[in-house]
Amino acid sequence: MQLDLEIGESLRRRELHERYGGRRQGGISPSAASPNVFLFTDQEQGLRHGYLYDGQHSDGFYHYTGEGQFGDQKMAQGNRAIKDHAAEGRELHLFDAGGGSATYLGQFQYIDHYTADAPETGDGPMRSVLVFRLQPIGETVGLAPSRLENISPELIKEVSVEQHLTERMMIEPNREPYVVERREQHLVRSYMAQLIARGHDVCRLQLRPAGERAPLFCDLYDRSTNTLIEAKGSTARSAFRMAIGQLADYARLIDPSPGRVILVPDRPRDDLLRLADSQGIAVIWRDGEDQFQSAYPAAEAIENSRVG
Repeated sequence: MQLDLEIGESLRRRELHERYGGRRQGGISPSAASPNVFLFTDQEQGLRHGYLYDGQHSDGFYHYTGEGQFGDQKMAQGNRAIKDHAAEGRELHLFDAGGGSATYLGQFQYIDHYTADAPETGDGPMRSVLVFRLQPIGETVGLAPSRLENISPELIKEVSVEQHLTERMMIEPNREPYVVERREQHLVRSYMAQLIARGHDVCRLQLRPAGERAPLFCDLYDRSTNTLIEAKGSTARSAFRMAIGQLADYARLIDPSPGRVILVPDRPRDDLLRLADSQGIAVIWRDGEDQFQSAYPAAEAIENSRVG
């Protein structure tokens, strides 16, 4: 069923559904009244859910994040309706839902999909999302580029040590950082100042694993010693385990293999130092306003700390 709409025409979403059926809420709206699946995009609102992939990409396709704001997204309901639209005899039609109206951008067809990472709604934990690659059919209008199109594609790129430059801040650039993140940023800046005072050359690295759409950012990279530094604002076990995983993820992309350091605000308990040592990772913590202590190998440092 062809839509009786001109490309670029705007109407109230309620009016669209009164004419052609479909759910009046959500980004994906399969219709039981007509052979259509309506897709709604709003880049500003979408960023609040971590949907930075949405938009036109350099591969020529429009990328569209699936539905499901909590937990890993599944190929069910609206997501399955996109994937199976052709087999079910349905057309895909995309609308820009920004500004309180629905502007018709054009007809599309499903090509394939991939999985990517995004935070849950409400600034929750990272989860896996489905991103559909859609090919335009005929005329389209107003296809905004994805935020990712402004990010360089290099595998490894040196970037300045800018405040708030994290994966999450790239997703939500206007978001206020949490208390823990502020603590991490202050810690990084203090340690960086000490390294520079010693004559070290420091920066950050933007890393983009092959096949991944979004880049990763390490907290600090010491060029002078080829060392990756990951800061955490807490000495909790969960923070250590996350830092170990992040350092492993970054280090595998760098040749020659870099040294690895976890930077924390206070001396961790002994077992966490042993945990880091078992992975060949040094630990550095603040000892006074501008002083830092280190443990590496951790087991030796623990024994030394008990002497006397």
